[in-house]
Amino acid sequence: MNHVNLLAKDAELSYFPGFIPAAEASRLLQHLTRQLAWRQDSIQLFGQQRMIPRLQCFQGDAGLAYRYSRLTLMAEPWDPSVEQLRNRLMDLGHDFNCVLINLYRDGNDSMGWHSDDEPELGTNPVIASLSLGQTRQFKMRHKQTGEKLDITLEHGSLLLMSGPTQHHWQHAIMRSKRPMSERINLTFRSIPA
Repeated sequence: MNHVNLLAKDAELSYFPGFIPAAEASRLLQHLTRQLAWRQDSIQLFGQQRMIPRLQCFQGDAGLAYRYSRLTLMAEPWDPSVEQLRNRLMDLGHDFNCVLINLYRDGNDSMGWHSDDEPELGTNPVIASLSLGQTRQFKMRHKQTGEKLDITLEHGSLLLMSGPTQHHWQHAIMRSKRPMSERINLTFRSIPA
């Protein structure tokens, strides 16, 4: 499978454009937008409860829970199409037991600066980030040096982050004033049962 190893200090990043063919990715985007049990949670931020600026759904093996920003998500059962995606990722040599799915409804929806470095993800977590729909800029910045990297996440593409990436880098999806259509991002990960 064609991919590009992105060069960045203290990071292991592989980008797979067209991981899912465009027509299949479009069908999947429609299915997930309509069928998943989307929720909009609130988190504690700077001492105040704030609504998360996107919708989300957490799926995985039975009994799994994922915690971030004092929020606990219990895994919903795998949607069959999402489980098929997980099986495809096994071809890359990675086994995942859960996925956090985010729906960005338009350019107002975003994801603030953070690292996927929760203790339950382990020392050097592997995160497989699959994008469907609207192309968005995935911003990265090095925690010590301030080095920046912008990655254009296209419809049907996969970004694989591994090694020390989460220790040294933060990432974000910024708001945009440009008109934007829906985007779904599936971040596959593995946490202990």
